[in-house]
Amino acid sequence: MKTAAIIATALLIATTACTTTDDTAPSENLTQYVNPLIGTGGHGHVFYGANVPFGLVQLGPTSIPQEWDWCSGYHISDSTIIGFPHTHLSGTGIGDLHDVTLMPVNGTVKYARGNTGSQQSGLWSYSDRKCETARPGYYATRLTRYDIDVELTATSRVGFHKYTFSNPDSAAIVIDLQNGGGWDQPTEAAVTRWTDNMVAGYRCSRGWANDQRIYFVAEFSTPITSLDFYTDWENITATNSCSGTTVYARANIDAQPGKPVYVKVALSPTSTINALLNLQAELPHWDFDRCTAQADSAWNSELSKIKITTANTSHREIFYTALYHTMVAPSIFSDINGDYRGADGKIHHSTDFIYYTTFSCWDTYRAAHPLMTIIHPQLTRDVVNTFLAIHDQQGKLPVWHLMGCETNTMVGNPGVCILADATIKGYASDNDRAYRAMKNSAMLDSRGMKWRKQYGYIPCDKMKESVAYDLEYDIADRCVAQVAQMVGDTAGYSYFLKRSHSYLHHFDPATRFMRGIDSSGNFNEPFNPLSSDHRNDDYCEGNAWQYTFLVPHDLPRLASCFPSKEDFIAKLDSLFTISSALEGNDISPDISGMIGQYAHGNEPSHHIAYFYTMLGEPWKTADRVRQILDSLYTTSPDGLCGNEDVGAMSAWYILSAMGFYQVNPATSRYYIGSPIFDKTEINVSGGTFTIIAKNNSQQNKYIQHIKLNGQPYHKAWLDFTDIAAGGILEIEMGKQPAKWY
Repeated sequence: MKTAAIIATALLIATTACTTTDDTAPSENLTQYVNPLIGTGGHGHVFYGANVPFGLVQLGPTSIPQEWDWCSGYHISDSTIIGFPHTHLSGTGIGDLHDVTLMPVNGTVKYARGNTGSQQSGLWSYSDRKCETARPGYYATRLTRYDIDVELTATSRVGFHKYTFSNPDSAAIVIDLQNGGGWDQPTEAAVTRWTDNMVAGYRCSRGWANDQRIYFVAEFSTPITSLDFYTDWENITATNSCSGTTVYARANIDAQPGKPVYVKVALSPTSTINALLNLQAELPHWDFDRCTAQADSAWNSELSKIKITTANTSHREIFYTALYHTMVAPSIFSDINGDYRGADGKIHHSTDFIYYTTFSCWDTYRAAHPLMTIIHPQLTRDVVNTFLAIHDQQGKLPVWHLMGCETNTMVGNPGVCILADATIKGYASDNDRAYRAMKNSAMLDSRGMKWRKQYGYIPCDKMKESVAYDLEYDIADRCVAQVAQMVGDTAGYSYFLKRSHSYLHHFDPATRFMRGIDSSGNFNEPFNPLSSDHRNDDYCEGNAWQYTFLVPHDLPRLASCFPSKEDFIAKLDSLFTISSALEGNDISPDISGMIGQYAHGNEPSHHIAYFYTMLGEPWKTADRVRQILDSLYTTSPDGLCGNEDVGAMSAWYILSAMGFYQVNPATSRYYIGSPIFDKTEINVSGGTFTIIAKNNSQQNKYIQHIKLNGQPYHKAWLDFTDIAAGGILEIEMGKQPAKWY
């Protein structure tokens, strides 16, 4: 079939697939409280640009530097822009994506990333920070080199560009398929002219995601007068099509001063035809303001799932920005017609669920997914089905899944924890199938499990990060055991429950720390609990202080390793009061946000403050949680004390600010801390769950007593079913430490 016929057919199909967008906004404009600059400084690594909740498209600027703090593409310290890619990561510690970059230009340019020594070295321009702004669903700036005003907005699968040329001189829009974030390398790319104002193509690359493919269609509001192609650094004479490893396409246009030029760019993980379907279904019009308003409405709809009452404007700004950050990912990775590229590299089809990607499981199983189970029930069901599809396609549950590729980044079996938690809470349509996927993933011999089966633990002379792997496997094994019990597999329950205690091998009663142990049963020497050798010692992004408490699933047994409960609490106290000094030649940059040796900038510490409530001293939980909320989250660009980690850091804030946190996955228990808002209304499947904190203040941070639906409540935790059913939780706050259970 000729290209024109294919396009015509796709347009016809797409027109029938078009859906209307609900323009009805919530009664309160909650996007006004979101500050996208929070986390763009320091090591926050957050995405800064235009997107909608959980969309495939994250459209925003990318700068020249190819360094750690630029892995999201943007950092507050740098105003260079090489272009506006359609995919980004948010808060990760590794970079990738930045696919299908557009850059409006004037005059002759050099087709390269360039360097900060000269704007003539590449396409790049400085961004006029006085003109730069962002809000949910919208980004704008001015490119000083070209005198071009840039505005961006998006739907789930389409990026919408608005370029206004002040003094057009050989005006053009360059499609750059070479420069990602600098973290990956293109392996194949192509651009083909379809019509007078439409081009299509693809970009394949290898980086963190080892086989990444993204297809696109770009439609211009004005005719393309000519196309210039550059591939493998050479100008070629082709006029309609170009392919190669490095590809640039310069779309020359007849721009008029002050008259906007619009470009719509639709993405697809499967094909250019499906990209066209996505374009016609999601953005059939050219009304930029309407699209921006719809993006704002989409964000308001999601943000309104939690409404807070507080007089503290900073708390409100931090909270709604945090909620916004939790909804950048996971990202849709299926087309409007249900096609998606699976973990096996093949094209699959499903109309029963939406397939997602960008699963930073090690980070997000602790707080982001427990939050998701409360406020995003349908998304949770889609995640469950996505995980099961990934398992069937690659033979195990995801570890860190990106663009359909398994990166195997980080330790343990975190995907097991996420699926188990959702299954326990009733989100799996087939519990037996979910259990089989967990059990199979937990029994594979890869990633140290072979040694664990052989020795009962992972010996430090067999692999690095042995303590971290073992303790994370323990948590996942406890999750499998819980689901085994749920489905009636008593043998499986006993096996995985016993295996979840392997941390006991690592506990050294002499030093009272978790330590590496070799295959002969000897503790690793020399030992320094303050030492860190990044990704090259017995721990992962931490040291012995943090990992000694990474037993959220078995606290009573962990405490029994000490001479007495009082001794364990004293050890816990000392975690927060000892010097924050770290030692070593290659200290992990992820050990940050320090209170003593408690490291809030990384997830293995996140549950620890709630141990006090579990041990019968909830006032200490209140002290530490309030300290963390007040000192380690701010409204500044450096307002996060570590990587955002795809919503993990923000999810801790959201849950803790509301007054509870799920310490252990697959138990449904959210342990109660110290709410900072006077009133919180959570939209749940059963209606509204309302938390009222009476007499709440900075001084009145201790819970005195609690009522649930008018009845006295004497538990240290809330069960998921209590929250999901809706109801009213009344909490009396006071100045004096107290215990209500």
